[in-house]
Amino acid sequence: MAQTQIGAQLYTLRDHLKTPDDMARTFERVKAMGYDAVQCSALGPIESQALGKLLRDADLQCAVTHVSPELITDTNACVDHHRALDCKYTAVGGAGRLLTAEQWIDFATTYNTAAMALAEHDIYAGYHNHSHELARYGGQCALDLILDHTGPPVWIELDTYWIVYGGGDPISWIDWLGAMDGNRVPCIHVKDMAVTPQAEQMMCEVGEGNLNWPGIIDAARRADVQWYLVERDNGELDPFESLKISLDNMKAMGLA
Repeated sequence: MAQTQIGAQLYTLRDHLKTPDDMARTFERVKAMGYDAVQCSALGPIESQALGKLLRDADLQCAVTHVSPELITDTNACVDHHRALDCKYTAVGGAGRLLTAEQWIDFATTYNTAAMALAEHDIYAGYHNHSHELARYGGQCALDLILDHTGPPVWIELDTYWIVYGGGDPISWIDWLGAMDGNRVPCIHVKDMAVTPQAEQMMCEVGEGNLNWPGIIDAARRADVQWYLVERDNGELDPFESLKISLDNMKAMGLA
């Protein structure tokens, strides 16, 4: 199966992934709307081998996973899980609301050790940001501290919406990560931000909000981003409709 640049982050469809039967039906719908790849996240209980079979049956590639920090530190179990899915990228969805620079440094140091162990098996562990990683500690933000205390095995699953929500510039962050040693930004989360007439920020479909997508895509290409994972945590539209609109808009932007 040819690799596509775009995948569906299954967290978007979490309410439709409670059981293996739910997963099979949802995977078929995701494939039918035009996606060839997914990020496995927020699924109900299922064994790794069974999940791998459901993905193959639907002709979907697992581009990346989200797993718990506990699984990241269990090298053998994490490797077995990802081999069953034929997937080399994983990430944790955040470290929780750590409040001090020392806590962030301790997390990063421990995570780096686990990531190095996985890298020996060609499994690469990343970190997915929200907005609180842009909280500042002196002259650095928490995301700086993570990068300062991890090596190239640890990559950043940069989330465009949350970077902007935290006051950052996703273009600058992608450029910086792409210029670092190693492939520090192979996968990104793409979601857009709109503002209501009541001056409230809200998530919306890619291309339907105010983010600078030509600039973001140019930066992602410079950084050799391999996967654009479409996600919408919440919003007004049905999540399947949301994923379809984002996919169509991204294809219109020149992605495949």
